Amino acid sequence: MRVVSWNVNGLRACAKKGFLSFLETSAADIVGLQEVRAFPEQLEASVREPDRWHTHFHAAERAGYSGVALYARHEPDKVETKLGADAFDVEGRFILARYGRLHVASVYFPKGSGKERDNSRVPYKLDFYRAVFDRLDTLRKRGPVLVIGDYNTAHHPIDLARPKTNKDSSGFLPEERAEMDRWLEAGWVDSFRRRHPEEEGHYTWWRQFGNARADNVGWRIDYVLASASADEKVTDAFIWPDAQGSDHCPVGVDLEI
Repeated sequence: MRVVSWNVNGLRACAKKGFLSFLETSAADIVGLQEVRAFPEQLEASVREPDRWHTHFHAAERAGYSGVALYARHEPDKVETKLGADAFDVEGRFILARYGRLHVASVYFPKGSGKERDNSRVPYKLDFYRAVFDRLDTLRKRGPVLVIGDYNTAHHPIDLARPKTNKDSSGFLPEERAEMDRWLEAGWVDSFRRRHPEEEGHYTWWRQFGNARADNVGWRIDYVLASASADEKVTDAFIWPDAQGSDHCPVGVDLEI
């Protein structure tokens, strides 16, 4: 089984840049999307319901904002989209599906920066992290769980090109990184870093100016975190920086299930 995650930075725009071709050539069984930024009815039918794919969406109440989705080769046994707090659920950031014993959550964790490019949304971001953690904590004790998505946090200096100049920026603040620590200390596994512990230069997001992507001046903020029982089944964890269509690139894992 192959599970892939991609922040598409607007699915309508990504569709014009080859999303459906990517979907078919990815060899994925499950694809989780973040930052869909469209209501399902705004998507063309071929994108909303591609042939041989089962799709589920959770859009934000606000138009053109946030939104997550799951595309799967097989219909999931169950789909949930609520964390149980209106402040989170209205932003369309969480969708959870069960496929047999495996649970897969596609999650778009908030940025901590506010409208004034300050760090005013960091408390909301950390509260959201905790809500997702609490929601999934009991599930991982029952079976394998993958939490795929844009975490909007670079965990360690190796995970961004310029850690020193971003030490006061949301996405690399001590309290954000400490929350990632908490997840891993509790038993979640960063599937890519577990298999590539010392490899530098692996990023998943680049700014859309200053030649950042061509120069590989990026951040690794997209992850597949796996419960211990899920990570035991992972045979490969990968980042696909050459995939175009968004300012993020896809990440994923192969599993034997």
